[in-house]
Amino acid sequence: METQKLLVRTQQLSTSSTVERKKHLQKIKIIENIYFQGPKTNTDICEQFGISSPTSIRLLNQLIDEGWIKKEGQGKSAGGRKPDLYRLKEDSFYVMGIQLERARIKMAIFDNHNNKIAEFEDLFELESEDGLVDQIYSKANELLKSSKINLEKLLGIGVSMPGLVSSQQGKNFTYFIKEEESESLEVILKRKFDKPVFILNDAKSACLAELNFGLASKKQDVLVISMDWGIGLGIIIDGKVYQGSSGFAGEFGHIPLVDDGLLCHCGKRGCLETMASGLALTRMAQEGIKAGESTSLSSLSKKEIEALQPRTIIEAANIGDQFSINILSKLGINLGKGLAILIQIFNPELIILEGRFSRAKQFITIPIQQSINTYCMAQLRERTKISLSNLCEDSVLLGAVATVMENIFGNQISLITKN
Repeated sequence: METQKLLVRTQQLSTSSTVERKKHLQKIKIIENIYFQGPKTNTDICEQFGISSPTSIRLLNQLIDEGWIKKEGQGKSAGGRKPDLYRLKEDSFYVMGIQLERARIKMAIFDNHNNKIAEFEDLFELESEDGLVDQIYSKANELLKSSKINLEKLLGIGVSMPGLVSSQQGKNFTYFIKEEESESLEVILKRKFDKPVFILNDAKSACLAELNFGLASKKQDVLVISMDWGIGLGIIIDGKVYQGSSGFAGEFGHIPLVDDGLLCHCGKRGCLETMASGLALTRMAQEGIKAGESTSLSSLSKKEIEALQPRTIIEAANIGDQFSINILSKLGINLGKGLAILIQIFNPELIILEGRFSRAKQFITIPIQQSINTYCMAQLRERTKISLSNLCEDSVLLGAVATVMENIFGNQISLITKN
């Protein structure tokens, strides 16, 4: 089976009949539904798309013959024989997710069940001005070769990155990429890979993953807080990720909360990110160690202290280091103040905390909740649940994968309906 049989082009549609185009559209919608929502029965498909049972069975059988789905297991019965479940067949297609951070690159190839089949991680200087696109392409190409997948089955590549990212324009307006001067990063990567490429902000990527695969699934109004070196915000309103007019909505970490505060890398002073982020945590830890605070972190070498990572501080807190617990508490209180503002603006049903800080568990959630209790109106905070993400550290990569699939399916549906 080749993916081209599913992903049609304009010239193919020009020679197709109305009946053939309608049938192809129905197949695309069925595969999309099963991919994002899981195995379905024939009755589920009929109800979802308003088609008759014979039509649904005929389409499902054709998808089985074409190698896209298979019949496996049985659904719940309201009485009588249990209905067959239809799910995607293994090895149907693959998607690559690339996660760019300020000092690290992470990438993985996922199959059509979102199982990670190959991954790679290395140091990476996002603020470098030379050869970034070539580096990304080279590392991704190595991973694709080592995975030994059929490249014809690679549907596309999703790239998540920090900064002001316009998914619509395919550009990052924060991090300078020299090769991007005349054309967008997305266009350059599409040309290099000869595959569809979609870029998005890392916080929105995590938000998209939570909406499709995590705790935000089937919920309407949710905020997703990405806690890493920076602080990111993904906003779900009426069950959809909110982008804003330019695609920049959610720059939560760069709201100034302190007059004449510390200088933020965005150029302003007193941003929340200077008080409640991985950068803030490591700074507080380094200052405390130099001031002679009693902590297990003092046993680190000078070089290790200079290159201190948030995860090292979180690990120390989890084994009882009181100094690390205290600075995590300060950070959580500062973040909670910011979240209290968001709760009063958005009135969310759920706030999901994701990213490396989720490893701190109660050492971050308790001070956040205490701060929200102090600074937020009771009628609003009592209707908002705070939860740690259950997607571990793959949320951003899964969001990159989800944006590929949303765009692939959406573009196909749009192409068919317009022709």
